[in-house]
Amino acid sequence: MSIWWSLCLRRDAASVPLARRLFLGTMETAGVDPEVCHDLSVALTEACANAVEHGGGTPGSQGPEEFRVTAYLDGERCRIEVADSGPGFTPRSVSPHGPHGPFGHRAPADAESGRGLGLIAQLADHVQVRTGPGRGAVVSFDKLLTWREGAPLAVV
Repeated sequence: MSIWWSLCLRRDAASVPLARRLFLGTMETAGVDPEVCHDLSVALTEACANAVEHGGGTPGSQGPEEFRVTAYLDGERCRIEVADSGPGFTPRSVSPHGPHGPFGHRAPADAESGRGLGLIAQLADHVQVRTGPGRGAVVSFDKLLTWREGAPLAVV
């Protein structure tokens, strides 16, 4: 069984819960275990929030004011990609558990931002970030799926 969908959303805070609800509806309808649904929906929320906050053009530019979310359920794995056209960044490390925390930096405990990529790395099985200055960012993550008893679309 395979399912995939892609959304092109405005870089607006209202787009984040919309993406999350659509994703959760798909996963719940397919019969994915609620704990896996929750983990992936939190990771998706973090990735979308990053795209909304950081994914625009540089100040004064006329860059796109949108970002893209794509989800793939293929067999026993779900893969999510969130892509923006912002200024990009330079991740210092792709190790989710390195000495300075996820992706080469550690947010202070009382910080209100800076922990999104780390949280995604903790909730997903694999995370990949493709980015660079001026190239936007694509955050991809995946997780092995488990299914509810009697799930209509479970892999047999």
